[in-house]
Amino acid sequence: MNSSSKAFSKAVLYAVLAVASAVFLAPILIVVINSFKGKLYISDEPFSLPDGETFAGLENYTSGIEKTEFISAFGWSLFITVFSVLAIVIFTSMTAWYIVRVKNFFTKALYFIFIFSMIVPFQMVMFTMTKTAAELSLDTPWGIILIYLGFGAGLAVFMFCGFLKSVPLEIEEAAMIDGCNPLQTFFMVVFPILRPTAITVAILNAMWIWNDYLLPYLLIGSEYKTIPIAVQYLRGGYGSVDMGALMAMLVLSIVPIIIFYLFCQKYIIKGIVAGAVKG
Repeated sequence: MNSSSKAFSKAVLYAVLAVASAVFLAPILIVVINSFKGKLYISDEPFSLPDGETFAGLENYTSGIEKTEFISAFGWSLFITVFSVLAIVIFTSMTAWYIVRVKNFFTKALYFIFIFSMIVPFQMVMFTMTKTAAELSLDTPWGIILIYLGFGAGLAVFMFCGFLKSVPLEIEEAAMIDGCNPLQTFFMVVFPILRPTAITVAILNAMWIWNDYLLPYLLIGSEYKTIPIAVQYLRGGYGSVDMGALMAMLVLSIVPIIIFYLFCQKYIIKGIVAGAVKG
């Protein structure tokens, strides 16, 4: 292939990627634009930029924060997301290390149980899970962390196991010769090596937990409202919706997770490739 053909192929590829980016970014841009419009104009002119007549300033944001108790919802969402992700990353990485290093029938069976959990639809277990969680007093912001750990463990263990199969055993043996016990070996030697996969697992689970509506709604309801539940309360009776406040709250809800994603995105492909195709 000559240089002109390569340049043409690259230009076509860039054009396709630009169109794809525009398709994915357009809904977010539309939400941001409409969050600054008066609610009466959003349905009539959803794709137009705010002007002197339609511009509402920060009124939608202040109204939405007041109506949804957004600060409280943000706090509960942050608490549940941070501690759920920490629990998933720490406990599943330790479990994967045990499965990979201790080779027997039990660890093989345990690994396949985690894999099987990935293909079980949530809708199949949600009613029994809700009843069991209520009986065990797990229907609280603290208890739901254990529920998220259970649902997030399958993929996380799979990715960590894939990466750990490529980690030389000699590194751990050297640490134990130097006097490290198993916990010190894991947290001081193994876990730093797992950083790309750990960050990938953290990003995937943070995006899922932060945006999850169904599980918090089933377990903790309106007593401890997370952001998705709080935003839902902007829907009034008979299908009425405060579109201005809704758009503003959607913007505020996606900003934190976008910042987190942009900060950690360089580890995503590296972690997925290392955790999914090794061994």
